Amino acid sequence: MGYIDIIIIIFYFIIVLGLGFWYQKQASKNLESYFLGGRRLHWLALAMSGSVATFDITGTMWIVSLLFLLGMKSMWIHWMWGFLMGAFFMSYMGKWVRRSKVMTAAEWMVTRFGTEKGGRIARTSYALMAVITLASFIGYAFQGIGKFAAVYLPIDASSAAVIIISLTTLYVILGGLYSVVVTQVIQTVILTLSSILIAVVAYIKLTPQLIAEKIPQGWPSLLPQWRLDELAGTEHAGYELFGALVIVWVLKGLLLNAGGPAQMYDFQLFLATRDARDAAKVGAAWSFFLIVRWGMAAGITLLAIAGIANVTDPEKVMPMVLDQFLPVGLKGIVIAGLLAAFMSTFSSTINSAASFVVRDLVQPFQKKKIGAKDWVLFSKIATVFVVLIGVGIGFQAKSIAQIWNWMMMALGAGIIIPNFLRWYWWRMTGWGYAAGIAGGILLSLVALFYP
Repeated sequence: MGYIDIIIIIFYFIIVLGLGFWYQKQASKNLESYFLGGRRLHWLALAMSGSVATFDITGTMWIVSLLFLLGMKSMWIHWMWGFLMGAFFMSYMGKWVRRSKVMTAAEWMVTRFGTEKGGRIARTSYALMAVITLASFIGYAFQGIGKFAAVYLPIDASSAAVIIISLTTLYVILGGLYSVVVTQVIQTVILTLSSILIAVVAYIKLTPQLIAEKIPQGWPSLLPQWRLDELAGTEHAGYELFGALVIVWVLKGLLLNAGGPAQMYDFQLFLATRDARDAAKVGAAWSFFLIVRWGMAAGITLLAIAGIANVTDPEKVMPMVLDQFLPVGLKGIVIAGLLAAFMSTFSSTINSAASFVVRDLVQPFQKKKIGAKDWVLFSKIATVFVVLIGVGIGFQAKSIAQIWNWMMMALGAGIIIPNFLRWYWWRMTGWGYAAGIAGGILLSLVALFYP
């Protein structure tokens, strides 16, 4: 990177940290201010926040690696994380969540199952599941940002990840959801600009003739194949039975969307709206700001196929392309945008995880009266605690795909049925929900340690 690129990136970090200090006083009033922004944030800002929180650097690296490996048919894989969520949020789910007037998704369980033992055990089981999931997301983010930053920094991937994660954690601790949402509005603008710039660079540098010569046979086709024999015996053999997996991905995605906001911090953003009408507006705008992500991923992938030979790790395609094809100045803007993508997702994750620890795992069992500001202080300690667990997971993981596939297909599949049924089956009880969640978590851990 040139000096101009470095200055742009440093300037971005200064702005983000400055916002954390700026909103520190507002966020420190009480838990509702710290975790929900006092329910005073504008719906458009919350929509940008939710959208950019799913536009993460690790996920984009994963999307690019799948496009590079499988071509356009890889789009079927994205059903697994429910990329049609905006439609469900807009039509009814956002309103249902906001009308509960609770502070966390786990606390909503008391709204659903009552305040008796069944409701309380459902709340606790959901909170435990949420913390496990969000800590895994932190480990997943650790893997991605490390691989990305190591291409540009003269240090190893783990050290780069620790530095960037520490800076992000600092501004979240200071400003709570206020700083998370405000910085994510800025990050949405930077990311949109970065995505358009990458798409334009790809359009200028590539011609239809060059693309036709370089892309593998069948790469442009969206039609899924039942079997991908070329992957047999490779490290990507898990995708060999592609047709069967498409059925699983589509069903899983539809159940995921119908089961409520899935990423835990999604739930938090709908609870932070001013009223139920604003919650529906957040859902309507949610997917709009994600459109540019697909142009960025396609541009990076086509540049890689046309201009980079002998790629051994598809997960490193994105940083390699940016380093090779972007000029000085433009590279700084794009890297700042992608760092913004990481920080937006990571900040939402750790803020939400801390809310579950404090509001659902500690506060209900605390008999001694504690002041509002003391709870905010405890929330900051909980934030650091969750980050340390997630970083530990990141150190143990072998790749981005390993963590993502476990979260989406093992843990996600294990808990999806009780999460779906809680909304629609009137005879489901809190005890039944808790048993389903506990069983799903245990089976997913078996799949992780005994694959």
